[in-house]
Amino acid sequence: MGKIITTPFAALLRLMYSISGSYGLSIILFSLIVTLIMVPFQMKSKRSMVRMGKLTDKQTELQKQYAKNQQKYQEELAKLYQEEGVNPMGGCLWSFLPMFVIVPLYAIIRQPITSFMNLSQEVCDALREAAIAIGYDVDGISGGIRNAYEQVYLSDFITRNWDKYDWRGIEGAGDKLLQMNFDFFKINLGRQPSEALSNFSFDWPLIGLLLIPVLAAAFSYLQTIIFNKSNGQSQAQQGSMKILNLMMPLMSLWVCFSMPAGLGLYWIANSVWGMIRESTLGRYYTKKINAEEEEREAKRAAARQLRMEEARKRAAEQPQEPRKKKQPQKSPEKKITTNDAGRIAERPYARGRSYKADRYDDKE
Repeated sequence: MGKIITTPFAALLRLMYSISGSYGLSIILFSLIVTLIMVPFQMKSKRSMVRMGKLTDKQTELQKQYAKNQQKYQEELAKLYQEEGVNPMGGCLWSFLPMFVIVPLYAIIRQPITSFMNLSQEVCDALREAAIAIGYDVDGISGGIRNAYEQVYLSDFITRNWDKYDWRGIEGAGDKLLQMNFDFFKINLGRQPSEALSNFSFDWPLIGLLLIPVLAAAFSYLQTIIFNKSNGQSQAQQGSMKILNLMMPLMSLWVCFSMPAGLGLYWIANSVWGMIRESTLGRYYTKKINAEEEEREAKRAAARQLRMEEARKRAAEQPQEPRKKKQPQKSPEKKITTNDAGRIAERPYARGRSYKADRYDDKE
């Protein structure tokens, strides 16, 4: 299964090597072609992420509104996604595609004889025996991580001793055996940067070897920043994801430090192409989605205007009943109250039940 997966990648990398004649340049061209192949797949992911970024403010409002009711918040959030036509999982699957390239590429770089040159393990063993005969120190690379990259050291030894190495008598080698030049700007891409620490000196090959994982981490972090910005994320969101944004650069630093420098060069090139891709797609979809939203809002406004005109038209078509003339209202008659019946001048209750007007008159 591993051979089936690595074969097409190895064929592409061999083609780039035959065109450029440089191992480092072939890796850079390989990463460019892989990036271009993945663009159609990642376009859908980018569109979904840009749309998600535009819903950030509405999502924040929902979080504040339903802070004490998470179930209601999830329901309203799902409703918002449905209204806007956004699939929150639409961009997740395509984000893992680069990992399906890193794994087979690592196998190709780690095993240049059986994977890159597509030679059998028997031929590889025969090449090793022939190399031992002219001074290849197999015991010096036994054990640990050096043993895992033994084919890299063997291929590098064959290249440096190509004139005195008798490989033509090895059955199965044929024209497949390549003179691999791992040097790229005097940096041996077959070595691990971790080796440079054991015998470090201020020489460019060792300094450049140590710079590769550092540059890989720096470009990976820069790509993360451009990725978030092109998705329309605000500064507050980027700040809240600061720890998460550091995870990938730190992982790339560790991977590129402990593995052959060729893989670190691919990581750097992939980050550079990725920054160009993300910024280009981000601008394209931001402009396109803004135009779609303006068009949708214009349609909504036109629909509202149409409904208002239809309502006015229906109201105008309905027969109007003649208005009845208003009759003047009669003022209600003033009822006599107890106060009025018992009033004398300014005294409302002056009269009693047994009131007699002449009670205190002089009697004759």
